Amino acid sequence: MSDIKLGIVGTNFVSDWLADATLSVDGITTAAVCSRTMEKAEEFAAKHGCTGVFCDYDKYLASDIDAVYIAVPNCHHFRYAKAALEAGKHVLLEKPATLDSAHFDILTALAKKKGVVILEAMRPGHDPAIREAKAAMGEIGKVHHAVFDFCQYSSRYDKFRAGEVLNAFKPELGNAAVMDIGCYALHTCMYFFGEPKAIHARSIKLHNGFEGQGNVLFEYDNLVAGVVYSKITESFSPSVITGEDGWIVLEKLSFVEKVSLFRRPDKVNPARVICDHRPEDNMIYEIADFRDCVKGILSPDPFNAVSAMTMRAIDEIRRQNDIPFPSED
Repeated sequence: MSDIKLGIVGTNFVSDWLADATLSVDGITTAAVCSRTMEKAEEFAAKHGCTGVFCDYDKYLASDIDAVYIAVPNCHHFRYAKAALEAGKHVLLEKPATLDSAHFDILTALAKKKGVVILEAMRPGHDPAIREAKAAMGEIGKVHHAVFDFCQYSSRYDKFRAGEVLNAFKPELGNAAVMDIGCYALHTCMYFFGEPKAIHARSIKLHNGFEGQGNVLFEYDNLVAGVVYSKITESFSPSVITGEDGWIVLEKLSFVEKVSLFRRPDKVNPARVICDHRPEDNMIYEIADFRDCVKGILSPDPFNAVSAMTMRAIDEIRRQNDIPFPSED
């Protein structure tokens, strides 16, 4: 099969990152871009060498691209992805895939019907460091406790505090800390332990109703897992999975910089470092998995199963904390 021609929808900084990362992945090429204005599309195309430049989405989908990467505001993910799937295009959909689990289920069913692939661009879900950590869990004995921590002070929060509300803090665009930051920690928890028996969640909201921070407890059989996420505070705490015979430490969930395994009773020096040699951009892993799913080397189903579990958890967290999105009406 020749190189997959990938088109990018949206020209924000995340699209820049993905286009750059694609250069390091064989078998897939950034071939086109679609933006709301021709000026932005042309600027992006000049930067990344795209030959197809569009500001009309229908014409974009009618072009010879094989697949699309969608990085528009959260509230538009579903309709952009649905249109692409109906046009027979494979879809790599930036996290969070959709605003709720029902819409994600519709997309995955439609992809199967059309014989194409949809995949959520969830970086830890495709990072081999996470897979290696899960493979090592047998070395730490029975696990009773885990904490997944991802608190990152938003670069746009200073302006919010000064009175200027940028898109990243507008609930009407489908934004919330659980959608923008918490999804990384929630997805990682679902990957390790699956669907919980019960969820207990509490959120902190800002004056405009935006959810800025959240704490969640997941109940499993003989295991309690905690998730902490925030866009308004910074944390340098690692994520830790604790067993009876040791623990595994993961540093930074969006880009796992290092994974270490400790054995009791040695509490200082790691028994071994599972992973600490990382690429400059771990988006290469989601791109490679997407390529392999499109080429039939991998199935998207296991990835989508974890994404679906994560979306169901987000549904419940939003329900418990009254986090509606006006764009859903």
